[in-house]
Amino acid sequence: MDKKRIFIVDDEAGFTRLLKLTLEKTGNYQVLEENDGTKAWLKAREFKPDIIFLDIVMPKIDGGDVAQQIRSDPLLGHVPIVFLTAIVSRTETTHDIGGFPFLAKPVSLEAINRCIAEHLPK
Repeated sequence: MDKKRIFIVDDEAGFTRLLKLTLEKTGNYQVLEENDGTKAWLKAREFKPDIIFLDIVMPKIDGGDVAQQIRSDPLLGHVPIVFLTAIVSRTETTHDIGGFPFLAKPVSLEAINRCIAEHLPK
């Protein structure tokens, strides 16, 4: 079985590291983390992820801008992007943010797994 490739972009290194280790422990995923949003688009091109988890509020570049870079790239435009954010909670809205689904931080592993199952082809 091929491992699904997950790309996590968040300026909180502790968060990305923990999520990476937790997901890889399942044996189902290969995970790349990036803590500098300005490098996210190029890293995504190299890694060719199956899904991207992207923080919205980061220094230097906004997650929305990163999402637009990725969406406009012919190699990456089809890759599902899920925003991770602490600025909006699930109780405030159940809608997407800028056309992208989102998970509110703090996020549980169960929510991440449900999201992966929902947005990745079988």
